[in-house]
Amino acid sequence: MSAKPIDIYFLLGPTASGKSALAMGLARIIDAEILSVDSMQVYRGMDIGTAKPTADQLAQVPHHLIDVVEPSESFSVARFVELAAKAITDIDRRGRRILAVGGTALYAKALAEGLFDGPGGNTQLRRELKDRAARVGSASLHGELGQVDPASAGRIHPNDLRRIVRALEVFELTGEPISSFQQQFGKANPAYNCRYVCLRRGREDLHRRINARVKTMIQAGLVQEVRSLLASPGGMSAQARQALGYQEIIASLDGQMSLSQAIESIKIHTRQFAKRQLTWFRRFGDVFWLDAQTNESPEDLALRARGAFGI
Repeated sequence: MSAKPIDIYFLLGPTASGKSALAMGLARIIDAEILSVDSMQVYRGMDIGTAKPTADQLAQVPHHLIDVVEPSESFSVARFVELAAKAITDIDRRGRRILAVGGTALYAKALAEGLFDGPGGNTQLRRELKDRAARVGSASLHGELGQVDPASAGRIHPNDLRRIVRALEVFELTGEPISSFQQQFGKANPAYNCRYVCLRRGREDLHRRINARVKTMIQAGLVQEVRSLLASPGGMSAQARQALGYQEIIASLDGQMSLSQAIESIKIHTRQFAKRQLTWFRRFGDVFWLDAQTNESPEDLALRARGAFGI
């Protein structure tokens, strides 16, 4: 007889929507531990710009997959799924619920539905593609991707060189677009019983919260944090440098823009990212959309989220 699937409660939502505060209250009332589904909170030292839980919050509710690699390292979705599976088994063995919280839709989808079976990496081809990007720019490679795989080009930002290179690499190696391999997404992982609640706010409310978060991050010392990370042994990997807030501050420190311009860029890019996140979440099956009111407390939201999950 096969083992009973493990229940995973996914609390999704765009950046700055209030997921963390909601998750803390919800975890307490449903006796859950939090599994972070965030591609940048995995990095040690990247605290302010990723809105990482505070030491007090980590002490109140156990969190997993936070601070697992150095900022000089790269981190893949495959590594996330591997570590998440171990954490899920451990939490379930101790008789507690799993509350998967975050905004990295690709990580959530890969955990719930498995990884696509694409070809392994080719070091020489990647080097050639990166060398070409250094000469002509990532936007040019993004244009090439648009010719061979419009679906992927539509999802990948023109500045996201890592994903552009991977998509072109898959096409060069197989003659098929990476999106064709990813179509197997949609088949649920039989090991898990996944339920989804997505926190959603009105456009003006979300934009106000984004602006307030950026201001708080700057006041909390984001610039100093970035300086420290860049000066640390190994510095920051290309992947870590792409994080929202960090890439703009790095550009400012490099003299490419003023600090005030960097702050405005963070706000703009965060609003754009939040819009893309919501587009991704709409692709999940059977999502309950939890519409938060402007002045609704995290406690009231937590009670409504518990009801949405049917707990």
